[in-house]
Amino acid sequence: IALMIGYSAFIAEVFRAGILSVDEGQVEAAKALGLGGWHRFRFIVFPQALRTIMPPLGNDFIAMVKDSSLVSVLGVLDIAQLGKVTAAGNFRYFETYNVVALLYLLMTVSLSLMLRKLERWMRVKYP
Repeated sequence: IALMIGYSAFIAEVFRAGILSVDEGQVEAAKALGLGGWHRFRFIVFPQALRTIMPPLGNDFIAMVKDSSLVSVLGVLDIAQLGKVTAAGNFRYFETYNVVALLYLLMTVSLSLMLRKLERWMRVKYP
C-alpha cells in the first residue's frame, strides 16, 4: 500500500499527460457528433491517450517491482528480506543474493516483455 501511495502521484501525472496529449480537435469532433462527456472520454479520448500512457506507466510498474525490496525496512517479508534470513541461516550469502537478484531480474524482464507485447498489440489495434 505504501508503494502505491508513493507512486500514485507519478501514475496520476502519466494519466494527466496522456489525456492532455489528445488533440483538442478530436474532442470537438466528438462534441459535433453529439457524444456526451462520458462517451467522448470512453470512445475518443481514452483509446488515443492509452497509446501515450502505456510506456511510462509500464516503467513506473517495473520501478515499483524493483522498489518493493524497500518494504523490508517496514518489517514486511519480501524476496530481499527472505534472502537475508536464508543467508544468515546457512552462511551462503553469495549464492543466496545471486538467487534473489536473478528473481528480480526474471520479474522485471518478464514484465517488460509483457508490456512490450501489449504496446505492439495496441499499436496494431488502434493505428
